[in-house]
Amino acid sequence: MHFRLHAILESSLYVTDLDRAVAFYRDVLGLRPINDGYFEGGRGAAFQVGSAPSVLLLFRADITRLGGILPAHGTTGAGHLAFRIEPHEMEEWRKRLKDHGVAIEKELAFGENPPSIYFRDPDGNSLELAVCTIWALQSSETK
Repeated sequence: MHFRLHAILESSLYVTDLDRAVAFYRDVLGLRPINDGYFEGGRGAAFQVGSAPSVLLLFRADITRLGGILPAHGTTGAGHLAFRIEPHEMEEWRKRLKDHGVAIEKELAFGENPPSIYFRDPDGNSLELAVCTIWALQSSETK
């Protein structure tokens, strides 16, 4: 095989109140909006995640289900997304969430790894802060 998938470039979560969601991801999680953050017509917003080419898209499902520019998509109910952090950052993240009034729903350790921190965004999406060693990942050069 002479071609492969390299990484996930975009991940999407669905929200009902776009301004509230943008404020949460920008102000609480510290994500950087791409351009001004918002898409035309109020259907969504985009954020850069970390320094790698990784994008978080927030979409209003009620608008994206209608299709138009993109194929129709959307969902109802809570989604899930995990953000990778380093082990030494765990305590700082606990404090940041507490300082912003975000309740930690659960902490769960996988094997000998530091525990993942689970919490919710304002739309009820389940978010996780985790170290990458919870998965037995292989190098991208490994075939």
